[in-house]
Amino acid sequence: MSVTVPRSALADTVVDRLTTTFAQAADPARAAPMRAYMKDVAPFLGLASPVRRDLARTVLAGTPRPDEADCAAIALRCWELPEREYQYFAVDYLRRHVRHCSSGFLPVARHLVTTVPWWDTVDALAAHVVGGLVAADAKLAATMDEWSTDSDLWLVRTALLHQLRRGRATDEERLFGYCARQADHPHFFVRKAIGWCLREYARTAPDAVRDFVRRHRESLSPLSVREALKNIGA
Repeated sequence: MSVTVPRSALADTVVDRLTTTFAQAADPARAAPMRAYMKDVAPFLGLASPVRRDLARTVLAGTPRPDEADCAAIALRCWELPEREYQYFAVDYLRRHVRHCSSGFLPVARHLVTTVPWWDTVDALAAHVVGGLVAADAKLAATMDEWSTDSDLWLVRTALLHQLRRGRATDEERLFGYCARQADHPHFFVRKAIGWCLREYARTAPDAVRDFVRRHRESLSPLSVREALKNIGA
C-alpha cells in the first residue's frame, strides 16, 4: 500500500531545521553501539534520548499547530531519512498531535508501522498513534481485525497493542480474540505482545485475564503466559 507525501510548508520548515540541528549534534562514537543494540535495523546519529528531545524542542520552537496533512508530510519525510533518530522525532511528533488527525490518517500509520519496522517505533505507533485513531473512530476497529490476522508480524503486533492504554475502555472481546487467534504464532515479537497486552489489561480485569490464560494455556506460549500473569499470579 503506497502513500503520497502531502505538500506542507510546515513540513518544509521542520524537516530543514531538523536535519540541520540533528546532524550538527551527531556523535559517531555513540552511533555504532546504538545501531548494534537495535540489531542493525537502521543507522544512527548517536543522539541519546534526552539530547534528542532537547534538540527537538529547538527545532519546533515557534512552529504552528499542524493539521493532518502536516503530520503526514513530517512523518513520511522523516521515514525517508536514513538515521533512526529522525523516525523517533516523527513518532514523538505524532504522539503529540494525533488528535488533529482523522481516521484517514490510518494508511499513513500503516506505512510507518511496516516500513523499516522494529519494536522501537512500532510499539509507540501502536499504543499512541494507531490506538488514538481507533479510540476516536470506532469504525477503525474493523481494520484492526484485519491487521490481527495479517501476514506481517508488525501489523499483528500493532493490532494486539493498540488498546494498551485504554484501561476500562478496552474492548475485551477483541483483545482476547486477537490473543487467542495468534496464540501459536511462531515469532517472538507477537508472543511477547500477547503477554504484554494481557499484562496491561490485568491491571483493569485480573480475573478475566487469569480465566483467559487458564482456558488457552495449551495454545499460548510460555512467554505469553509468563508475561500475562507477571503481576497477578496464577
